[in-house]
Amino acid sequence: MKKKILMIGGSHGIGKSIVQEIQDTHEVHVASRTNDGLEGLNVHYHKLDVLADDLDTSALPGSLDGFIYCPGSITLKPFKMLKLDDFRSEMELNFFSLVKILQAVMPKMTEGGSVVLFSTVAVGTGMPFHASVAAAKGAIEGFARAMAAEYAPKVRINVIAPSLVDTPLSSRLLNNEKKQESMAERHPLKRFGKPEDIAAMATFLLSDGSSWMTGQTLGVDGGLGVLNLN
Repeated sequence: MKKKILMIGGSHGIGKSIVQEIQDTHEVHVASRTNDGLEGLNVHYHKLDVLADDLDTSALPGSLDGFIYCPGSITLKPFKMLKLDDFRSEMELNFFSLVKILQAVMPKMTEGGSVVLFSTVAVGTGMPFHASVAAAKGAIEGFARAMAAEYAPKVRINVIAPSLVDTPLSSRLLNNEKKQESMAERHPLKRFGKPEDIAAMATFLLSDGSSWMTGQTLGVDGGLGVLNLN
């Protein structure tokens, strides 16, 4: 029987790569602002703006085996240039909207269900200009551990913490050959990430193969988070 998976976001970047990975083996529901990019994919689409809308759970299956929250941001500014509203915006998209949606979804999660959230390598490895996004993603990591404790053993909750991945969101960081070479060189594995790298981990966390894992933050980061080769 196919697992029923709800993805918030999923029409581009990492989310779309996850959809492509699981669409044939799972019943995939994607809730996002637009279905652009989902053409030809085997998904059930639900219109949702996480910053403005409440999730209509009546349109979802009666039970869910998996939940993934994909919306995120890459705001890189010196602290002296950040306004309080920048921090609020990061928290609204990355954290508060997640909390609102997850409160609606958790009653539908089945025994053995899996929740997959996203952080960033910059939470565990301090990086300049990442203050606002690291703060928001750091909230997700703490939240996930607390939730994993609260919902064990019924539902598993884990976090993926990527480094730079080649997606539309990061395009300005990789928009020429010099930037691409520089970003690749920063990583011990000498390349930046591909959406497929992250999709493979998300697929594993949804599967029964990860059934003894919860409360974890998993670095899929080319070694950047734990290795120093200088």
